[in-house]
Amino acid sequence: MTAEPIRLPDTASVQAVLKSLEPVSADAELAPALANAFPGFDFTAASIDDFYWRGDARTVLSPSGTRIGDHRAWVERELADLSGDLTAFWNRHRSGDLRFTEWRGASVFAFAPTGPGVADFVQLSLGRETEVLAGPVVDPDYRPYNADDLLDPSWVRREPDAVAPVLAGPIYRLRGRAGGGIVHMRSFLARQARIEREQRAARRPGLENRVIHEVGSDSMRDTPFLDANPDWFDFVPRENRFFADWQRSSACADRIFDHWAFDIYDFEDRGRREIGFIPRPLKMPAGKLALEDGISVHRLMERTEAIDAEVGLPFAWFFLMTHGHWADPDVGDAIAEGLRQGRVRLHDRDAAVLLAWADKKYLF
Repeated sequence: MTAEPIRLPDTASVQAVLKSLEPVSADAELAPALANAFPGFDFTAASIDDFYWRGDARTVLSPSGTRIGDHRAWVERELADLSGDLTAFWNRHRSGDLRFTEWRGASVFAFAPTGPGVADFVQLSLGRETEVLAGPVVDPDYRPYNADDLLDPSWVRREPDAVAPVLAGPIYRLRGRAGGGIVHMRSFLARQARIEREQRAARRPGLENRVIHEVGSDSMRDTPFLDANPDWFDFVPRENRFFADWQRSSACADRIFDHWAFDIYDFEDRGRREIGFIPRPLKMPAGKLALEDGISVHRLMERTEAIDAEVGLPFAWFFLMTHGHWADPDVGDAIAEGLRQGRVRLHDRDAAVLLAWADKKYLF
């Protein structure tokens, strides 16, 4: 009997799975439903605390709760009916009888391994969204300055802790910045490295003729750009280095997607391909590790070990440092210098990663 071939997730199929989820059980059923739809993929899901709201799907409600229609279309019709008179619009609706809804959410990532390698997995970028009763269609206290004020309501609270009646959801929606909704990570990294090589190779003719003007104390010297930067064509994107560093560090005993999600983008901008990701930690320390005045390298090491224990991952502090928000890159420089002087020690493989990073830094 021939085994059924493994089918990679595709946009239409993923959207069909998401649409089939019932709001009351969507959170619990997300990963099992994806695994059931794609035999051979053992999906897990993790959420990110990155509250957002959508401006493309607002609805106007009547006092009885009847849906009148799309918010933007309604505002434009009302303004046209009043010949664009903003004051008349405001006076007509400032009682607060008419309200609008909007969808608010946070990011969720689903992962499924496709092999034993660090980059052998599929990632789905999703949004978990609920429709809420946001507020009145106009600010009752301030007349709108222009039509944009009405189309993009700013007078309602949108903080993550804001209390608003939930009207629908949660639903899950495939999202992610351009090109990043469904990604096989190994293929993505290979594509990124190839695009980087091609873009740099395309610049070779111009760079071969480029010189750097160096002014000394008593003379000026022109140095060919490629002589000053002999490894320019060997550049490795930071995204590829992040995965390579994970593979050769003590963190490699854990699957990378158990600790990180990747906010991926891949688009054209003015004729240039822009491709990459921003790593998003799934487990974060309570506070930031900063290089304080007078702190010893031994004390820094104690703090890095505390972060590793808190996050539950060896060498976690290093990868948090490459992002820069949870650990100051200066900490990495200080520990690297301590290693060179023999004042502190790291696992050999972690020391090699840190020293290579200190010699040629990358940050997100």
